[in-house]
Amino acid sequence: MIDVDGLTVAVPGRTLVDGVSLTLPAARTLALVGASGSGKTTTALALLGEHPPGARVTGRVTVAGHEVTPAQPPPPGTVAFIPQHPSAVLNPVLRIGTVLRQIAARHGGDVRDALHRARLPGDRAFLRRFPHQLSGGQQQRLVLAHALLTGPSVVVADEPTTGQDAVTRAEIAAELSGLGVAVVLLSHDLDLVRELADQVVVLRGGRVVESGPAVLNAPRSDYARALVTARPRAAADRVEPSPEPLPLLQVAGLGTEVLHEVDLDVFPGERLAVVGRSGSGKTTLARCIAGLRPWTSGTVRLAGRPLPRSPRRRGRADLARVQYVFQDARASFDPRRAVVEQAARTAVRLRGTPAPAARENAFATLASLGLDRETARRRPDGLSGGELQRAALARALLARPDMLICDEITSGLDPVTQADVLDLLTGLDLTLVVISHDLPIAARIADRVAVLHGGRLVEHGPADRVLRHPAHPVTRALTGLTEESSHAV
Repeated sequence: MIDVDGLTVAVPGRTLVDGVSLTLPAARTLALVGASGSGKTTTALALLGEHPPGARVTGRVTVAGHEVTPAQPPPPGTVAFIPQHPSAVLNPVLRIGTVLRQIAARHGGDVRDALHRARLPGDRAFLRRFPHQLSGGQQQRLVLAHALLTGPSVVVADEPTTGQDAVTRAEIAAELSGLGVAVVLLSHDLDLVRELADQVVVLRGGRVVESGPAVLNAPRSDYARALVTARPRAAADRVEPSPEPLPLLQVAGLGTEVLHEVDLDVFPGERLAVVGRSGSGKTTLARCIAGLRPWTSGTVRLAGRPLPRSPRRRGRADLARVQYVFQDARASFDPRRAVVEQAARTAVRLRGTPAPAARENAFATLASLGLDRETARRRPDGLSGGELQRAALARALLARPDMLICDEITSGLDPVTQADVLDLLTGLDLTLVVISHDLPIAARIADRVAVLHGGRLVEHGPADRVLRHPAHPVTRALTGLTEESSHAV
């Protein structure tokens, strides 16, 4: 079904993919794994005849019997692509149902069946929504529904379970395994790779390091072993914060069209993980706290002082004290400006730092997260998804916040980089609110866990108690599918 022979993709100054060869029979799954920037996405996009602007491409790519080049992509409906960042491909001005019906009319698919298989509702209220009214996990499943409507011979899935809770992740894994077509899976979720992949290809610096059916169980190279064994040090190094008489953050009776009477306190130096199924209200809660969206009832207090409901009424000092790192890092950057300039702008606008000093501070902070000066000078399209997530974290830290809200920021990172970022986060002298679907990460990083379901806080308490001895059925469902991981913490 897929035959790639000696694929090389080079842009001025660097080679993105260097001599990659692979084959995949029909109805089998091949997984591409490796660190961010290893060439996974560039290799996968070549199956669609797509390459970075100005790239020099050599080698041969054949899909379903068709030789694929930039000038000759595969026939429509042959290859379906599910991107890591779904908001980049969803039309923001068209309702969900309109786009689904357009795709179905072109390819002959059934809208309700595709939505059901993607674990999304098919009622009129849902179909009338716009993409921005969905959570990140719901957006990802909507793109999966788009792909299913085309009846493809090949599905290329780039991090398809990013931002998904354990229950939905298992459902999507089951759907992908039962498609009956060739699947190319790009994922940092090694458990998902073990579950689905018939063949694994490990990439590093655009080259194949090793490949085979048992790579993750018996890696031969040092690099593959590092990917498999990487773990954050957060659990071992945790020092409990000193109790404070006054919470840094107080949320009381918070309500929106999604949230219902949410009460929550976060103390200085504390690490709170907010978990729940996709669409449960986690991101809505986080954005209300950060001043990115208004609420209809209740109060949010920072260090005892009430914050305005309207984001436009928050001053620079309040905006600096609570910083937000988005799940979709790419959508949070201006595509036309260098990453370092955008990071430095935070220090200029929120702290009043002179521009030259802010730029040097930005270079230093980016370097501490593994992005050198050459990478920092690029525009966002020159960075991988994982590199952009680290750049977004650096941009937030340049405000010198008291509280950092991280929305699924490790979901697009390889295990080695994920461990590095978690270790960095836990070493920061600030309060953390971590939105995550990954309960093992919550167990490693959090002092307390808050569980949301249907916009309500259904369970809240010390991380060890909530994750090891959950009381609510929703928490038990979330932890039941990661029981082995939880006991390993």
